[in-house]
Amino acid sequence: MTLPRGSLTIKKFLADLEKDCGTKGAEHEENVKLRTQELLALADTVKVLNDDDALELFKKTLPSGSASLLQLQVTVADQRRQALAVIREARRSHPELSFIALALQGKKVNFGKVLKMIDEMVKVLSAEQQDDDDKKEYCNSAFDLADDKKKSLERSVSNLEKAIAKEKEGIAALAEEIAALEEGIVALDHNVASATEQRKEENTDFKELMASNAAAKELIGFAKNRMNKFYNPSLYKAPPARKLSDADRATLAAGGTLAPTEAPGGIAGTGVTVLADVSAHVAPPPPPATAAAYSKKSEESNGVIALMDTMIKDLTQEMTESETSEKLAQEDYETAMKDASDKRAADSKSLADKQKAKAQLEADLEANTEEKGATTKTLMATLEHIQSLHAECDWLLQYYQVRKEARAGEVESLKTAKSVLSGADFALLETSQSHHSLRGNA
Repeated sequence: MTLPRGSLTIKKFLADLEKDCGTKGAEHEENVKLRTQELLALADTVKVLNDDDALELFKKTLPSGSASLLQLQVTVADQRRQALAVIREARRSHPELSFIALALQGKKVNFGKVLKMIDEMVKVLSAEQQDDDDKKEYCNSAFDLADDKKKSLERSVSNLEKAIAKEKEGIAALAEEIAALEEGIVALDHNVASATEQRKEENTDFKELMASNAAAKELIGFAKNRMNKFYNPSLYKAPPARKLSDADRATLAAGGTLAPTEAPGGIAGTGVTVLADVSAHVAPPPPPATAAAYSKKSEESNGVIALMDTMIKDLTQEMTESETSEKLAQEDYETAMKDASDKRAADSKSLADKQKAKAQLEADLEANTEEKGATTKTLMATLEHIQSLHAECDWLLQYYQVRKEARAGEVESLKTAKSVLSGADFALLETSQSHHSLRGNA
């Protein structure tokens, strides 16, 4: 059977592929054998070089900066130099880091001790930052409280000053009103006294007028009756008969004689005494030059009697008008006295109220003045406290963010240094693990 041309080509390709795979397989086996031998050699070399006695010998004999087959020693030195550089840079803002730098500069570096120092330093920096945070919170809170207290005290002082000014104005106004009321009461009392004196004088004048007019009427009536006795006997009114007492009757019954009746005194023996002194002021008319022949003057007497009647009528009218005027004057006086009494009572009450109000304002003024003094002292103490807070807190508040960022940089530097130093331990650990791995593969 004849195969197609393409089938022959595939067959040839497969034969060549099998031949090549055999060759490659042999080469691969040889490479694996060589790599195994190489890893075993490296493992044995690392084991020798990683021996504690060998490392101690190399530390004493090989310069730290020279090239060496011991790459691990070079790595540790580089890491120490890197960590020292980081620490030196960080210690510019925190001198305590100098102790860590000194530890790294020692010939026999104990990384464990240095890492512990770094951890302690991180704790210190964290504590310092917490202190700054607490102090910042305290300062802000203290400033807020002090400022609120200052504003409250300033408002209190301002309100007290306004109250004091108002009380002083009130006291001054009340003092003026009290003085005016006192003067008014004094003036009212003076007016009452004057009106009372005037009323007394008017009443005295009225009584004198009434007495004088009554006496004048009586005297004119006496004179008229005397003229009627001569000119008009029918109109004459005899004086009343003498009234006998029991003693007088007993005397007459015994046959005795009564004592003569005393002549009436007063004006011309009429018994009218009110105007007894008129004759001293009024001169009598001069006597006639010669005595004329006597004749009864009936017509002239009638004119005199009529004149007397007119005089009595005028006196009576004057007395009536005086009584009316006296009554009205007395009523006006009583009304004025009642009004004055009411006004004095009202003014006295108002005076007492204003004096009481003035005393209360004076007490309030004294209390507010004392309170203002105490409040002012408290305000001054608060201002001093705020000043002390500024002295205590201003620097921290001003540089808080700078300090925080600087401290964060220090912590980051310490962590970097720690990472660098920890990297050396990791290199040693990886080398040891590689050594054990190679031994295991061998």
